[in-house]
Amino acid sequence: MTTYIDVIRHGEPVGGRRYRGYSIDDALTEKGWSQMRTAVSDSPEWDYIVSSPLKRCLEFSQELANDLQIPVTVMDNMKEIGFGEWEGKTPEDILAEDSEALNHFYQDPVNNRPKGAEPLDTFSQRVWQAYLDIAETHCDKHVLVVAHAGVARAITANILKMSLDDVYSRLKIEYGAIIRSAIDEGHPPKILVSGP
Repeated sequence: MTTYIDVIRHGEPVGGRRYRGYSIDDALTEKGWSQMRTAVSDSPEWDYIVSSPLKRCLEFSQELANDLQIPVTVMDNMKEIGFGEWEGKTPEDILAEDSEALNHFYQDPVNNRPKGAEPLDTFSQRVWQAYLDIAETHCDKHVLVVAHAGVARAITANILKMSLDDVYSRLKIEYGAIIRSAIDEGHPPKILVSGP
């Protein structure tokens, strides 16, 4: 038995480039909707959808579930990490306050969190537990998780046993990108990379 879990990052949200954690609930732009629809146009036969509760994920999840006539569940632990005092700020806003803040953050994101931000290891643990819960609940099924770049990074880091610093500084996840993982019974999860 093999369980497949695909994680797709939401499309472009309204409001431009800024730090959006779980307290910023922007909807998708028209371009964002198009990115998502294009990403799933050759979709496999998913059995189930799990969505972050945030609009940039949930509204598309509900549309896709309706189109495919499959169930969708909202999972709070699949929401994006909290960015504390950076919530809603652009990189330019942050640099205007502290010209080195972003350099420090990207060189060592575990130890250079914005004030009031969710700790990266806490975030990673909550996302990983949610992933394991999905795998157990939907054993031998193909599930789509509609979530965020941070969620995709946390799952990838746990599967590949990468440090959180490495995965956050080296793994870029575009809007609408899909990361597929597979879990064979009795074996740890693995990342699957598709060819053309």
